[in-house]
Amino acid sequence: MAALKILDDRRSVPSRQLGEPGPSPGELDALLEAASRVPDHGKLVPWRFVLVRGGARARLGELLVAVNARKNPDVAPAALDKDRQRFNFAPLIVTVVGRIDEHHAKIPAQEQVLSVGCVAYNLLLGAQALGYGAQWLTGWAAYDADIAAALGLAANERIIGFVHIGTAREPAPERLRPDAKALTTEWNG
Repeated sequence: MAALKILDDRRSVPSRQLGEPGPSPGELDALLEAASRVPDHGKLVPWRFVLVRGGARARLGELLVAVNARKNPDVAPAALDKDRQRFNFAPLIVTVVGRIDEHHAKIPAQEQVLSVGCVAYNLLLGAQALGYGAQWLTGWAAYDADIAAALGLAANERIIGFVHIGTAREPAPERLRPDAKALTTEWNG
C-alpha cells in the first residue's frame, strides 16, 4: 500500500502559487522520459512537448492578449490582464501536444488522446516525485487555432494541456475527493 502513497498524496498546486526554481536540465530530461512511459496502443507516440520558459512565458501571455482582444472586442480588461499573467508564475510550462491520427486503420483516435492524457498526468506525478508542484491547465488558449499555430502545431496536432511546473510557495490545497466505492458497480453477466 505504501507504493500508492504518491497517488494518494497527489495535489494540483495552483499555477499562481508556483515559482522558482523549476526543474534543472537533468531533472527535466528525466521527467519528460518518465512522462512518456504510458500505454500507447500501436506504439504511435501520439504526443510531443513544447517548452515555454524564461521570457517566452511573457511573450505567450502577450500573444493571448492580442488574440483574445482581436476575437472578442468587448473583452473585459481584467480578462486580458489574466491572459497576460497566465504563464508568468511557474518557471516551466510544458505544453503537451497530441499528434492524433483521426483515420488510423487500427488505433482509434480516442485511444491516442487517452495516451496523451496519460503523458500529461505523468508530468504531474513526476514533478511531485521530484519535489515540485504542478498544475495541468487548458483554458480557451488550448483550443484556439491561432495559439496552436503560433506554438508551431501542425494540422493534426492539438494542445492537450499546459502543465505548469515549479516550486510551490505554499502547501497544495486539498479538496473533497469522490468516494470510489460509490462510483463502483460489479457486472455479473
